[in-house]
Amino acid sequence: MTTLQSVPALGTRPAAGSLPSRAETREQLSKATYDLLVIGGGILGISTAWHAAQSGLRVALVDAGDFAGATSSASSKLLHGGLRYLQTGAVKLVAENHFERRAVSRQVAPHLANPLTFYLPVYKGGPHGAAKLGAGVFAYSALSAFGDGVGHLLSPARAAQDVPELRTDNLKAVAVYGDDQMNDARMALMTVRAAVDAGATVLNHAEVTGLRFTRGRVTGAELKDRTSGDEFGVNARLVLNATGPWVDHLRRMEDPNAAPSIRLSKGAHLVLKRTSPWKAALATPIDKYRITFALPWEDMLLLGTTDEEYEGDPGQVEVTEKDTAQILDEAAFSIRDQQLSRDLVTYAFAGLRVLPGGPGDTSKAKRETVVTEGRGGMLSVAGGKWTTFRHIGRTVMKKLERLPGHPLGEYAEGAVPVSALPKRLPLPGIANPNAVAHRLLVDGPAPGPRMAADTARHLATHYGSLSFEIARMANENPELARRIHPDAPEIWAQVAYARDHEWAETADDVLRRRTTLTIRGLATDEVRAGVESMLGG
Repeated sequence: MTTLQSVPALGTRPAAGSLPSRAETREQLSKATYDLLVIGGGILGISTAWHAAQSGLRVALVDAGDFAGATSSASSKLLHGGLRYLQTGAVKLVAENHFERRAVSRQVAPHLANPLTFYLPVYKGGPHGAAKLGAGVFAYSALSAFGDGVGHLLSPARAAQDVPELRTDNLKAVAVYGDDQMNDARMALMTVRAAVDAGATVLNHAEVTGLRFTRGRVTGAELKDRTSGDEFGVNARLVLNATGPWVDHLRRMEDPNAAPSIRLSKGAHLVLKRTSPWKAALATPIDKYRITFALPWEDMLLLGTTDEEYEGDPGQVEVTEKDTAQILDEAAFSIRDQQLSRDLVTYAFAGLRVLPGGPGDTSKAKRETVVTEGRGGMLSVAGGKWTTFRHIGRTVMKKLERLPGHPLGEYAEGAVPVSALPKRLPLPGIANPNAVAHRLLVDGPAPGPRMAADTARHLATHYGSLSFEIARMANENPELARRIHPDAPEIWAQVAYARDHEWAETADDVLRRRTTLTIRGLATDEVRAGVESMLGG
């Protein structure tokens, strides 16, 4: 067991090259006038800030909570073309999604995205026949230029070898296709880092308490640092509202009479311990429109998702008993009972999809991005998919460039249109994760025992080449080379790194989004107290 006595006693000693203090960042934000203030540190706001900073604009990004602290770390962890969109004839959309998916997983962040084979089981009496699904996965792979192989049908016996818990009763065939998966919180954090590397100023746990106006136009925001209570303000020529489920709340700060622009759909997920290794994921049709996923992820099994309209407080969204029962019942279509025991559940989470306002079933609603301009000139962006986060950032920037009275040239001397940027800007740490893991195993840390293989692999696939910075910390202080919990690959150096280089302020920032300890069910009171001690809490 991890004990408090085993926590490295580093206090709050800043590491070389660490981030500026929150006080320094607040001062910088309050004294400068920015070309663009992005409110909302989900992936839409992060991506826009990244592209704006790359374009040469002076950019600030703030969030009331942690970066990717809400919907952006509560996804199904997939980069995918959207197989179900083929049923509605959205061929162009699927092709565009595939393009973005391949760009992220091959050129932008190969250290953070992993190819994943999907098995789509065809059961007797199911909503789709084998011939239809076989043709569907072939067309899906064709739209991806066969970059993940050719979609085809597989025998039930062969599929059961790769997914031992696959239910084979009445199983007629299995359709096969390829997509990618990721750790969404890590992908978002690396994108924040890319924005900062390009010149953006960022601050999490900074709540907007009001907007600033100049002659009727929104020209900044009043903020409160939730960690210290300090109040300050930011001036900006243009403000972008990218607050996700809270987008209409901020729009009403601009205009109390602003009509609702969005509706919300809740998607719940469960994380379970695996009873055996899985070499592929399952995508099981529930009806003509919905698919339930069972994904091998972070050495566990991720099940989901639900899709129902949500009208409550976005900050209070949670997984209910009804959600849990639905997810397990739907998973039982294709997974044997022993893998679906509630005793195996380590974590449950729910996120809110932001959909365009309007009637109808949320499961059939388009996952499109909506950009609106308020009467005070504030732009609001909502919706979209994780897969297309780069495309959304570029799209918002193009919208900014076309705004009357706000041409890009007036923003910053030397700024360039987003269309002039390289098409596939890589995220920090880009490297072949296999090569990084090999070097970590060969090079150390030393003296003392070599790094465990699962720790090396975990670092390589969550930090890429930045893993070597964490390894150096562990090498300089062997106490940091120890595991945070014996049943997880993470080491204490990651906590120090999160504090000094990744804007971690709270235990949840570390345990839920910068490591996998919470989702593994290992964020014990002792572990939490140890993390808080290292953070200086």
